[in-house]
Amino acid sequence: MKSYVLTEMTWPEVEEALKSVKMAIVPVGAHEQHGPHMNESCDAVLATEMAKRLAAVLYPQVLVTPTVNMGVSPHHLNFPGTISLRPETLLAVLRDMVVSLKRHGIDKVLFLNSHGGNQGTLGLACASFAQELEVDCYYAKTTASAKQAMKAHIGSTLFGHSCEREVSEAYYLAPHLVRPERLEKGDIVHGGRWERMRPGNPIQGFYRYEEMTRNGCIGDATQASLEIGKAIVEEALAELSAALRPLLEEPAGAQPARGERELAT
Repeated sequence: MKSYVLTEMTWPEVEEALKSVKMAIVPVGAHEQHGPHMNESCDAVLATEMAKRLAAVLYPQVLVTPTVNMGVSPHHLNFPGTISLRPETLLAVLRDMVVSLKRHGIDKVLFLNSHGGNQGTLGLACASFAQELEVDCYYAKTTASAKQAMKAHIGSTLFGHSCEREVSEAYYLAPHLVRPERLEKGDIVHGGRWERMRPGNPIQGFYRYEEMTRNGCIGDATQASLEIGKAIVEEALAELSAALRPLLEEPAGAQPARGERELAT
C-alpha cells in the first residue's frame, strides 16, 4: 500500500509529496487499560493503522502525521498503567500540530480518533481551530461508520471497549495487541449508577470504568475473529474515504460566513 506517512519520510520526500497533498490525517489514540487481553497501546496503534490504510486509499492527496498516543482517559485511571491527558493538554498539542501543518501549506486536517473519551475534546478542537487558525478541521471515529458490519457481527448489547468489535479490529490491523489465550467476557457490575449515565439516557455524567466492569472490558471478546475485523475495517474505510473525497476537492474555508451568504442572496 503506497501512502505518505511522515514518520517514514525524509524532508525532500515530504517536499515532493506536498505538491499533491491536500489534507493531513492525525491519528489520535489513548494509553489506557484494555482488560486482561489487550495491550494498553491499543487505541493509539489502531488509530495509526487505520490512518495508514485510509491514506493509501486516498493517495496522493493525504498524509499521515505522527500519532497522538495518549488521550483523555480519567475514567480508566484506577486500572494500573493508564496515562491520561487533561482535555486542555490534548487541545494544546493538537493546536500546535495544526499550526505546524499550516506552515507547510496544509490547511485541511482530519483527527482520526480511536478512543471515545477524546470525542468531546476533538469537537471543541475543530470548532476552535477553524475560527482561530482558518483551517478546515474534521474528526471521525476510526470504525464508527461500519454500521452494517457491526449489525451483522456484534451480538453484545454493551460493547465498545476490549470487546468482540475492538479485538476483531486488532486481529485484522495489529494482531500483536491481543492475548488470545486470555480473552474474557466483560465482568459487568449490574445495577450501578453508570447504567443511568450511558449514551441514550436523559442525563450524561462522569463515572469510572470499574463502576461498570470489574475486569476492565465489556462485550464478549471470546467471539472476536479476523473475519469480523476485516468486515468492520473495510466498510469503515469505504465510508470514510467516500465522505472525505468531496472535502478534498473543496478549497479550504469553502463554507462562507453568514454575512457573505447574506450578501450573495
